[in-house]
Amino acid sequence: MGLSVGIVGLPNVGKSTLFNALTKRQQAAAENYPFCTIEPNSAIVEVADARLDKLAEIVHPQQIIHATVEFTDIAGLVKGASKGEGLGNKFLANIRECDAILHVVRCFENDDIIHVQEGGNKSAPIDPAGDAEVIETELVLADLEQLQKRYDRTAKEAKADPKKRPEAEAMAALLAHLGEGRPVRTFPRAEGDPILPVLRDLHFLTDKKTIYCANVADDCVTGEGNPHVAALRAYAQSQGCEMVVVCAQMEADLAGLSDEEAQEFLASYGLSESSLDRTIKLAYHTLGLASFLTAGPKEVRAWTFRRGWKAPQCAGVIHTDFEKGFIRAQVVAYDDYVKHGGESGARAAGALRPEGRDYEMQDGDVVEFMFSK
Repeated sequence: MGLSVGIVGLPNVGKSTLFNALTKRQQAAAENYPFCTIEPNSAIVEVADARLDKLAEIVHPQQIIHATVEFTDIAGLVKGASKGEGLGNKFLANIRECDAILHVVRCFENDDIIHVQEGGNKSAPIDPAGDAEVIETELVLADLEQLQKRYDRTAKEAKADPKKRPEAEAMAALLAHLGEGRPVRTFPRAEGDPILPVLRDLHFLTDKKTIYCANVADDCVTGEGNPHVAALRAYAQSQGCEMVVVCAQMEADLAGLSDEEAQEFLASYGLSESSLDRTIKLAYHTLGLASFLTAGPKEVRAWTFRRGWKAPQCAGVIHTDFEKGFIRAQVVAYDDYVKHGGESGARAAGALRPEGRDYEMQDGDVVEFMFSK
C-alpha cells in the first residue's frame, strides 16, 4: 500500500519549492507569482530507512526496495476557492484523493515575496495562523456544500422511511458543526454511529489527517525562537494536528548533492536528517502506518502496513494470494535479526518464531510468509 500526501497552502508560501526538494526532481514551477502551478504535480519518493542497509549488509541482495510515498503539489488555494475563486473546486477535488494533507505555511520574512492575501502587498505582516485559517475555512465550506446536498436528499427520504431518520439527524448535527467553522475531524463519533457511512462515502477534506508545515528561512532552520513558528504550533495544537518545521530553500539546495555531501551540509546546520525524512516519519506516525521488512538474495524490502493489522492482512500487501492461502509467518524482530547475523543465526538463537493468523505485525518485523497455493 502507498501513502499519498497532498501539499497545500496559499500561493507563494514555498509549496512548490518544498515539492522540488522532497522529490529531488524539478517537476514543479516555483516562480514568484500566483497560480504558477496550474496542474497538480505528483511524484513517488522513497522512505529513508537505515534498517534496509543493515539487512543488505547481511544478505547481500540484488536490490534494495524502500517503501514509498506519493507527494502531490496542489496549486495555491485562495480565499473563495470553495466558490471557484483562484483555481477553485478542481483542486479541492485533488485534495480529496489524498490520504493526508501537508499544509505549508509561510513562517519567514522576505519583502520580495508577494503576499496574495493582501492583494499582492509585499510588506504585509506574516500571519501564520491567519493564513492557515484561510485554507481551513475554504475546506470547511467545501465540505459543508457537499454534505448539504446529501442531507437534502436523505431528509426527504426520511419523511417516508423512518430508517433514514438517524442518518438525517446525524448529518444535521454535522452540518451545524461545520456551520460553526469547525472541521469534520473534530466531530465526535463512535462505533455504530449513523454518521460513519456518511464519513466513509464523502471523504471530507477536513476529516483528513493534517500536518502543518512551518516553512522557515535558512538562518533559523530549527524554528527555535521564531515567533511565526510558535504561532503556527499553537494553531496546529488547537486543531489537534501535528506540525513540522522545514526550510524549503535549504532542502532545495540539498537536492543536487550526493548522500555524503548532503550529510556534511546538514551537519553544518546542526541537523542529522533532512526535512524529507522528518516529514515522512511524521506522516507515517500521524496515519498510524509502519513497515515490516523482508530479506533475501533477490531483494531487501520495506512494506507499508497499518498498525493493528494482523499477519494475513500484511501478507496481502505483498500479494493477495499470500493472504488467501496464509498458513503462518516466520518472524524475527529487526534488532534480533541484526544481532544474530541473519535468519539462520536468529533461528539457532531461538529468536525466529512462527506466528499465526492472530499475530499483530510490529514495525521492523523481518518476515517470511508461508502460504498454500
